[in-house]
Amino acid sequence: MNSPELNPKNLWKPFFIAAALAFVYATVIAKLGVDWWTDENYSHGLLVPFVIGYIIYLEYDRLKNAAGKPLLGFGFALITFALLMLLGGTLGAELFAQRISLVVMLAGIVVYFFGATVLRLLVVPFVLLLLAIPIPQIVFNKIAFPLQIYASRMAVWGIRLFEVPSVRKGNVIEILPNGATQIIALEVVEACSGIRSLMTLVTLALVLAYFTSERNKNAENRPFDFLRNFDFWRAIILMLSAIPIAIFTNAARVTATGVLTYYYGRRATESALHDASGWLVYVAALGLLLSLNFILKKFHRRDTETPEREEIQRPKTEDRRPQIKNQLYALLAVLVIGGVFIN
Repeated sequence: MNSPELNPKNLWKPFFIAAALAFVYATVIAKLGVDWWTDENYSHGLLVPFVIGYIIYLEYDRLKNAAGKPLLGFGFALITFALLMLLGGTLGAELFAQRISLVVMLAGIVVYFFGATVLRLLVVPFVLLLLAIPIPQIVFNKIAFPLQIYASRMAVWGIRLFEVPSVRKGNVIEILPNGATQIIALEVVEACSGIRSLMTLVTLALVLAYFTSERNKNAENRPFDFLRNFDFWRAIILMLSAIPIAIFTNAARVTATGVLTYYYGRRATESALHDASGWLVYVAALGLLLSLNFILKKFHRRDTETPEREEIQRPKTEDRRPQIKNQLYALLAVLVIGGVFIN
């Protein structure tokens, strides 16, 4: 990668923007970090900033060349909307709105300084950030409970394949161990429903699709060119396939636990093997994702005879340094004032 020569006079600009963002979103970022650390459903969020940073590092030259005329009006509208979202989320104690406003704010800043083309090139980092934001608990419960029922049904079907008598009551599976007189109830909780691995698998699917794509520097110059890109649809297929993969692998885990419970009793639910099976589920699910990705790439026939479009040269423009300086002052003022009122 060709590193541009750093000008010490310009280093203060991103520093002050970052400082202003930290001032406005300090509480939001701190609470989000705590959730990533304590909520096992979103623990993958701890790695997302590093993945985003690495993607930006890889795409730096392309982003630098794509930087064009800033969309001041649209960018400022996004920044204002983000501040209003943050204000509404703070007054209503709605963490999800506050966190989404951070994503909108970052998108607004990108458009404000660099234009829409750079934002389009950063769509993967922005989607990764969105996937790392915990959804509202009421929505989470609406998703988790049906997954628990599906996993329970599939697990009972699998258990009965091994001729183990079982009875399902909602998300609870009752099994009478061999030679025992007391029934053991296996509750398919959220962790066993697939919801926990689903959040991580969707993120992994997007990361997998990105790092196995063929990034053509001359492609996707127009807004909707990505719809004709096979890698885009491959990413969609991988992310959607994470849902049945999560349900299937976790149902297999419950099935194995049920069969072991029949032969070994309650020890099967309390042993270290049961705890380790959670990691085995991740490995199996990741293996299925890798296999599906391999199949999609294997059977995709690329049209090698289609000539690549000539790279669109960026027109020469006049010196934008005074304009950027005025933009910077205006943005700093908005962020600082918004932070004072909101915090």
